[in-house]
Amino acid sequence: MSFQGKKLINNPNDVVTEFIEGLVETFPGFQYLDGFPEVKVVLRADVSSATYDKVAVISGGGSGHEPAHAGFVGEGMLTAAICGDGIRAVTGSMGCLLIVKNYTGDRLNFGLAAEQAKSEGYKVEIVIVGDDCALPPPRGIAGRRGLAGTILVHKVAGAAAAACLSLADVAAEAKHASELVGTMGVALSVCTLPGLVTSDRLGPGKMELGLGIHGEPGAAVVDLQHVDVVVSHVLNQILSPETNYVPITRGSRVVLMINGLGATPAMELMIAAGKAVPKLQLEHGLAVDRVYTGSFMTSLDMAGFSISIMKADQSILHRLDAATKAPYWPVGVDGNRPPAKIPVPLPPSRLTKSEESLSRPLQLNQQGRILEVAIEAAANAIMDLTDSLNEWDSKVGDGDCGSTMSRRCSSSSRGHEKALSSERCSRNSE
Repeated sequence: MSFQGKKLINNPNDVVTEFIEGLVETFPGFQYLDGFPEVKVVLRADVSSATYDKVAVISGGGSGHEPAHAGFVGEGMLTAAICGDGIRAVTGSMGCLLIVKNYTGDRLNFGLAAEQAKSEGYKVEIVIVGDDCALPPPRGIAGRRGLAGTILVHKVAGAAAAACLSLADVAAEAKHASELVGTMGVALSVCTLPGLVTSDRLGPGKMELGLGIHGEPGAAVVDLQHVDVVVSHVLNQILSPETNYVPITRGSRVVLMINGLGATPAMELMIAAGKAVPKLQLEHGLAVDRVYTGSFMTSLDMAGFSISIMKADQSILHRLDAATKAPYWPVGVDGNRPPAKIPVPLPPSRLTKSEESLSRPLQLNQQGRILEVAIEAAANAIMDLTDSLNEWDSKVGDGDCGSTMSRRCSSSSRGHEKALSSERCSRNSE
């Protein structure tokens, strides 16, 4: 057996079915459809087509984008997720809405399934999501691709269905939501398919702007940039009035989603979110009402993130805040945000004035100056050894010993310069 690609899996051909097995074991509210593993459908365990009296909301497509779409199955969101096949099991008298990302294969397969279901007497509607903002007009042969903004459409449609709306009304709300959202992705690597070797087509020091969730080429390959620059570029692209991807203008209320592509640490996603919010507020004049940060629609182990921006009227916010049992929908972000968060004041020091005076005196005697020069020389020597110390530490630890010590030495050096400046000022005043 080949172990190319460094994946903790068994047979690459069994990845999807074994993933579904673990998913169903993890979440008691999940079930898979009879016929598994040939039929790969995850559905709510509490739903039966014979008794279900609400609109069923179904989405899906290829696997590898987890937690999309099975992770968003649950009351208040998706009724079922299709990882290859499936409509009869969950569609009751109210009918079924299929939410489909704008890819040729997805549209073809879901379209054929919808027509077959209609021929059997089921009521079925389809909403196509194409939220990609990377491709310039005419936006490719097939139009704008479906990306992470689809998850927001899932939530709106699921909440509308849970509120007992008709199929026509649920479909209308989902279509309206799909027209309000724009997304663009940035990747530092391509994904690794199970059992295959990772492609290195980007090369070192490069990043790709606007690639799709299947690893298909994006708009451009450029040199790696700081996250500030990347976030600014993506926001400008989505909100560009020239391309008119989304109907968002100054003064609009919006929802922001920072989506990890599979191999991006939460720390980096939070940094991107922290930079995006003030840029949207101050540079674009938008009110940011909700921020969702995490991995919602991944591309296996691709490094990078996508940013989605959705125009948020009161109806959209009501649907996003509605309760759901979908295990991967983020909690704790509902409710209106303040225009800008004011930092909590730093509590005053509990040290007495006599204790605070034990720090470096404004003036040093000759021995004190000699000691200070020696300490500074030692600090500089440690900073020069940063890379070597990190390398040695990586053999027995987490590889940050040099960086940690260097930061402390740098802080000490800045404190030393500040103290010297104070001492000079004191001498000059004399």
